[in-house]
Amino acid sequence: MPAFAWGLLTGCVCSLALAAGVGYVMSRRIRLLERRAIQAERLAEIGSLTGGLAHEIKNPLSTVQLNLQLLREDLLPENPSYSRLVNRLDTVHRETSRLREILDDFLRYAGRIELDRRPTELNALLDELCDFFMPQAQLQRVQLRLRRAAGDVVANVDPRLIKQAVLNLLINGLQAMSEKGGGELIMSLSVQGKSAVIDVIDTGPGIEPEKLAKIFQAYYTTKKGGSGIGLAMARRIAEEHAGQIGVRSEFGKGSDFYITLPLR
Repeated sequence: MPAFAWGLLTGCVCSLALAAGVGYVMSRRIRLLERRAIQAERLAEIGSLTGGLAHEIKNPLSTVQLNLQLLREDLLPENPSYSRLVNRLDTVHRETSRLREILDDFLRYAGRIELDRRPTELNALLDELCDFFMPQAQLQRVQLRLRRAAGDVVANVDPRLIKQAVLNLLINGLQAMSEKGGGELIMSLSVQGKSAVIDVIDTGPGIEPEKLAKIFQAYYTTKKGGSGIGLAMARRIAEEHAGQIGVRSEFGKGSDFYITLPLR
């Protein structure tokens, strides 16, 4: 067979092989996108159902709380069992209130997040948050400090939600130091490449390595009475802004929680 024919045949075979390879890759990608779309649709359906269920639970719960209050008012001090009955009613009222708070946290986490993006100077945002959180930190004998970035750092974000995410990290750090009876809490803003990085550093007990992988999961908590929603909500807010959240921790010394956000 002439050389040009071999070349033509080889070229055809290579083209067919290339086309088959591209077709295979595209087919796999389409199947992957289809699976993700089905999964996203299913998750949205589950979120809608669970959100509706939570609302349905809250309505009778409000009725229970109201009737508990009325029962307490109807009790007469002359009743020999007055003290015991009042204590029991107060206990039930506290537990129903706690259940209502859990439902409220769940609805905030499971609900759809609508971003109201606007160019936001992050130094100013953290200044406002520092002023707001300072009294709470002082009550816990914690020194709150802010390290600003040099110059303006502008990101296209929803300022209300970013404040909520950072506030959740501050509350987490404050709770971590409560057992030590004080410490230092640092908010820091820096620019790394095309991202702004907000760090919240505490001098608490740190996190055991085996717990780090679970720390941002919903309802996972190591704190007594904690809801396990704060860090999960902070993660969701960061991801809705095309950012990331993470933690570096040294057990026995403290933790550094950070949020990265794309710059404008």
